[in-house]
Amino acid sequence: MKGGLGLAIISFLGLSLISAATATTPFHFDRDTVGFANMTVFEYQQGIAHLRRGESAKQKRYTRRCFVLCRTTMQFKKFARFDPHAPLLDDRDLAKRIRQVTRRAAWRDTLPDDQRVVFPGYANLRQLSKARGFVLQRNIGYGWPTYWRLGNARTFFEPGIGYQERTHEKLNAVLDHGDLFVGFLTTLPHLRINHAVLFYAKEAGSAEIDRYLVYDPNHPEGPRHLWWSQGERSFEYEKDWDFVGGRIRVYQIYGMPLQ
Repeated sequence: MKGGLGLAIISFLGLSLISAATATTPFHFDRDTVGFANMTVFEYQQGIAHLRRGESAKQKRYTRRCFVLCRTTMQFKKFARFDPHAPLLDDRDLAKRIRQVTRRAAWRDTLPDDQRVVFPGYANLRQLSKARGFVLQRNIGYGWPTYWRLGNARTFFEPGIGYQERTHEKLNAVLDHGDLFVGFLTTLPHLRINHAVLFYAKEAGSAEIDRYLVYDPNHPEGPRHLWWSQGERSFEYEKDWDFVGGRIRVYQIYGMPLQ
């Protein structure tokens, strides 16, 4: 087996290697995230899912895109720049530039400014997504392929505490390197949460607790909190209307091919 292929398989079964890419500039939630929400398929009450009924069931919603929005946020942070003083593009040309960004693999090295895709007329991704959200939604990808990603198999074959400890170590290494970490959150075989968030900062914590700030596509209004408990040797996510809160498992995605 050739070394490169062997390394890819080993990394798929374990954790990906840290890229030697240039670190991204500091991430700012109010500038670098998408301004519209990934809407849920179900209705929730205190984190418990229920089928939508009546008028709520008839509404057209942008759903099943949590993976897509996290990936897109990372891609724009690494491969795009904005020029608010230049003339706006029409929808067709804007769509082309969006696809130039989102068709570049998210795990590839961060581009220098002079090689990035330029988006004129807007200061940042948040502003672009609020003003031209429909164009962005139509050109960043479908949600259904994320259900069939090869990396999802780890949730069944690597459910143990040891894998989560290694994920915690990798998460810290990625953030220390100045990069971003997209995590697949799950409680399988229970269906309390199957969701993606983007980790972008580590907060001051304690010897027992590591606290992280994440962008959750269901909650574009502000950052969410997720933490690692050294005593419990597990990740936990905060309670909200769409999750009952508590222990979860985290798996890195978009850190390398097949992940």
